[in-house]
Amino acid sequence: MTRTWQITTVTDAARARIAAARLAAAYGVVPLERTRLAAALGGRLRQCLTKGGSWLLGLESGEGLLRVEVAPLPAAAEPPWYFCVPCPEPADPSESAGVAEDTGVFAEALLNADEDTALVLDRLAGQEELVAFHREELHQTNQGVLALHAELDAAGRAQREAFAAERAARQEAERARRRLTFLADASAVLTASLNHEEIVRRLPELLVPEYARAVDVWLFDAEDGRQPPVPRPAAAVVAARTGRPQYAAAHPGGLPGVDDQPPSALRPDRPLLCVPLPTRGAPLGVLTLTPPGERWDPDDAVMLIELTRRASIALDNARRFEHNRDIAETLQRALLTDLPATPGLRLAARYLPATYGLNIGGDWYDAFRQPDGSLITVIGDVTGHGLHAAVMMSQLRTALRAYAVDGGSPGVLLTRLHTFLHHLQPDLYATAVIARFQPGEPVLTWAAAGHPPPVLRGPDGRVRTLDAKPGAMLGIPMHQEIADHTVPLVPGSTLALYTDGLVERRAQGIDPGIERLAAALGSFGTGELDADLDAAADHILDPMLSDSERDDDVCLLLCHIDSLVGGTVRAG
Repeated sequence: MTRTWQITTVTDAARARIAAARLAAAYGVVPLERTRLAAALGGRLRQCLTKGGSWLLGLESGEGLLRVEVAPLPAAAEPPWYFCVPCPEPADPSESAGVAEDTGVFAEALLNADEDTALVLDRLAGQEELVAFHREELHQTNQGVLALHAELDAAGRAQREAFAAERAARQEAERARRRLTFLADASAVLTASLNHEEIVRRLPELLVPEYARAVDVWLFDAEDGRQPPVPRPAAAVVAARTGRPQYAAAHPGGLPGVDDQPPSALRPDRPLLCVPLPTRGAPLGVLTLTPPGERWDPDDAVMLIELTRRASIALDNARRFEHNRDIAETLQRALLTDLPATPGLRLAARYLPATYGLNIGGDWYDAFRQPDGSLITVIGDVTGHGLHAAVMMSQLRTALRAYAVDGGSPGVLLTRLHTFLHHLQPDLYATAVIARFQPGEPVLTWAAAGHPPPVLRGPDGRVRTLDAKPGAMLGIPMHQEIADHTVPLVPGSTLALYTDGLVERRAQGIDPGIERLAAALGSFGTGELDADLDAAADHILDPMLSDSERDDDVCLLLCHIDSLVGGTVRAG
């Protein structure tokens, strides 16, 4: 048996619920199950009325069950709702399903439809006191739970505030670490160079775009009058005059250690931070920056002022270094001798100052005649660099010429220089090679003191290294007598004297460089050396220095004996 009711209004729902309750009683459903059915169906119908629309209530019996189904009309995605109760007595419920149409009868039905519910309520009446007790107990429990929730909420707020404070402190510490790291790295970059133009070029590369949108470096001595002056912000002029950082903007910056100024007429739309470049005396110039955003963080401004101070120190050191380097190089070149013209003997010399660091001033060469007509050629290297080494080199050169006036072989001259240097500068040392050419004698006499060995090329192109035992370095605290060495010298021979800057490399040592020099010298023909010894010197230097960082001076002195042509010696 199947019964259906269409439900649209509250009245429809009441009629259907009453009919379902009566049919359940007619089918023999026990009171407790009827109560469950009425409660579940009533709750479902209330949900349906809340959602609105039309619903279909169906009631079907069979196989000992009474099955209630509530489905939407028309059928939608929402599945039907089911509820089943046991139905042990399959009686005919035809007379129990009707609901009176009369208003009074219907109202009575609404009030008395759930007879089984009244029975259940009668059974539960005795339990009202117990329910009231449990209700009060539940109320107290709820109050305790509410109090506990309040405490937990307060603890949660305190914990969140602590977490926020910790997060803010961690972020601030991270920003401070980033500033210190940047300051250290930028300082290392600036102090690594001794070229002030490179330092000026690197400053914007370091600061833009993280800490500045634009950077201008104003160096006072760079304005030499050959070009029209560049307009400068008034704040930069004030910073140059007072030596204090200035901040030019429409609103005060409040930056520590910085004076506020009105906005610049040159850049009224952007704040300007003008920081002087301080030195021991007057400032070198002014660094002007615009912020990457609207304004600077005060801690960033403090870091920028410190970086400017370090940049100023780097610029000052570079300027001093360049000044001393220019003086040393000028002195060095002024002391290098003009090579004498000697019949039958050609000389070619090259001096290249170091291009990295203040490593100039220690290498030197000289060539002069002794009273007996012999030609003395010498090449040497004073330890140390800069002005002090250049001055010491000039003193050694002068002393050697003075000793050579009295005659003496190369070994004797080096021995005298050793004594002279030890007494004059006990903490300074030098190396040297002296070679003597005697007119009319086919013999070369030479002596060395701690210096790379000479290289001799024969007329047949064979090259040998004159590596007979040399003396120790000049000036070391020991007594020594430096010995002479001789080697046959035939026309067409070429002697190469040089300093370690030509052959020594940090990663390879000196021996591979000497071998390369010997190979380069042996690659010439005798005719090439006879024709143009200066060009041969250049052809040796180019490949020898192709892999050099030029962090030391380079000296090369070539001595070439002209070949015999028709039984005569060509004049040099």
